[in-house]
Formats: sequence, structure tokens, C-alpha cells
Amino acid sequence: MPVRLKGACHCRAVTFEVDSHTPAPFMLCYCSICRKQQGGGGFAINLGADSRTMKVTGKRHLGVYQAEIQDEEHAACEVSSGERNFCKKCGAALWLYDPTWPDLIHPFASAIDSELPRPAEKVHIMLKYKASWVEPDVAPNDKVFEAYPEESIADWHKRTGMWVD
Repeated sequence: MPVRLKGACHCRAVTFEVDSHTPAPFMLCYCSICRKQQGGGGFAINLGADSRTMKVTGKRHLGVYQAEIQDEEHAACEVSSGERNFCKKCGAALWLYDPTWPDLIHPFASAIDSELPRPAEKVHIMLKYKASWVEPDVAPNDKVFEAYPEESIADWHKRTGMWVD
């Protein structure tokens, strides 16, 4: 049975619940979008969940940000299909939804109020985009990637025994 994640923005104008088979906060993203939208230690942590189980209260307070992504090789700019949901009252980042994968939603671990499991290893991604002031705290078991890893959130949870049936 999946874990029921409960979360909210800081002012609690928006609350949500969603079921997750992948509740371990293991992947730290250092891209400029995550870093600037969420702050923190210069990274954001996304979880995976089943979008069909999402229940939201306070929808009228939701805003959606779709980032512009600069392609370094071609100097082109495109708007991301990812919809980063946030509270318009307090500005808290809540989750990422991308209609390209309609069954998935990615709550930000920072918005979750439920207890989350502690992973034995972490994955640091998009390190080529980290801010110069950020010094990643990489433990001996951690994996590091300049861009995206090939292993998905679901595959990582299954490999490490953190998948919740």
C-alpha cells in the first residue's frame, strides 16, 4: 500500500494529499530553476506520486510557473511543459506536474508535513548548474551527476529497497 503524503504551503492556504510509492527524499537538484524557486541549500528535492490520487484544498490560491529553459548549444529558449505549482499568498513551492507524464506528480519534499523515510544514499543532479557558493555535502554512498541520471525515481526506490507497495 502506498504512503499517503500530506503537505501544505507555509500559510496553509493550500493543503494537499497524494499517494506515493516513492517517498524517500533522495534526489537533490541543483538546477537554477529548482534552486531559485525553492531556495534552501541551493537545491530542491522532488518526490514521486500518483497524480490520480491528488486531493487539494485552497486551489484558488494556487499559481503556476512554467520556466523558460535556455538551450546552451543552440541559444534557443523554450517554455517548459512542467507546471510548478506554488501558493500565491505565501510563495511556497508545492509540486511539479508535467502533462507529458499525466500519471505522475512531483511534490517538493519541503512542502511535505508527513514523516519521510531517510535514504541511505542521495543522488545529486544538475551539478553543472549549481551556484558558485553551493558546496554539495556528498556522502561516500552518494551519486553525483553533472546533468540527469539514467535511473528514474521509481528505479532508485526499487534498487535501494525503499519502494512502498
